[in-house]
Amino acid sequence: MVMSRQKLNRYALASAVAATVALGFGATPAPAQSSLVQVDGSSTVFPISEAMAEEFIAANPGTQVTVGVSGTGGGFRKFCAGELDITGASRPIRDTEAELCAAAGVEYVEVPIAIDALTVVIHPENTWARSMTVDQLRTLWEPAAEGRITRWNQINPSWPNTPISLYGPGTDSGTFDYFTEAIIGTSGESRTDYTASEDDNILVVGVSRDRGALGYFGMAYYLENQGRLASVAIDGVAATVEHVADGTYVPLSRPIFFYVRKSSLESRPEVRAFVEFMLDQATTLVPEVGYVPLPTERYSAIRSGL
Repeated sequence: MVMSRQKLNRYALASAVAATVALGFGATPAPAQSSLVQVDGSSTVFPISEAMAEEFIAANPGTQVTVGVSGTGGGFRKFCAGELDITGASRPIRDTEAELCAAAGVEYVEVPIAIDALTVVIHPENTWARSMTVDQLRTLWEPAAEGRITRWNQINPSWPNTPISLYGPGTDSGTFDYFTEAIIGTSGESRTDYTASEDDNILVVGVSRDRGALGYFGMAYYLENQGRLASVAIDGVAATVEHVADGTYVPLSRPIFFYVRKSSLESRPEVRAFVEFMLDQATTLVPEVGYVPLPTERYSAIRSGL
């Protein structure tokens, strides 16, 4: 049975090291051994990774699970170098990354684990931009906006002549890739004059302290910080779990994944046990940390296909 627990505040990236030490994890990956499962990758998938790891360790005290955060791209680089058993990804693996894995002889299994939404956030005292269109977000974030779109009234003349401060993930993040593809139309295309961090907690703090700020990151981090932030509806649709689940929150909802090294899955029982545990517990733990689970039958089908 899954134990009761506090929610996402325990998963804030700023306290990730403390959390892993408390659970017996190490911040630096240890050499592969029979009782160790090594997980890294996306900051967006991190809350799920750690929630699963904590519960698995409680149920299997002889096994350790390390959980790191290198971003989606950084996680794939480690994974394809054979350094990890599992990497979390907030986008599907790219062709270039798949080729890197193939060149290194690393075969993998893709495991969809949840549906996430990106949330555009503003300071709570920002009362004018509580809803924005995709076109307005594109105008704000496209490369041509760099150094040119710097005040709110340039987005909408009825909005105040207040400077805009932008916050978002770095270019190694799958969240960056997804946002730029969904909003700009091309993955990786973005203005660069914004405060970038792979640590979503830094983005939360930045936006919460700046009345003119706007940023974006995974919905789970917004849900945990609703008292410090306000969300922006996209084309009039609020960023809620209900709207993600019913498919109306578009275009900023997407599946998120684990990629599992096939050799680890096939030859190391503790890795298989951990992956099966994640699929068995997903309908309970995924919503607890602020994401939308897949249908139960989907998890069952994925488990059967391992």
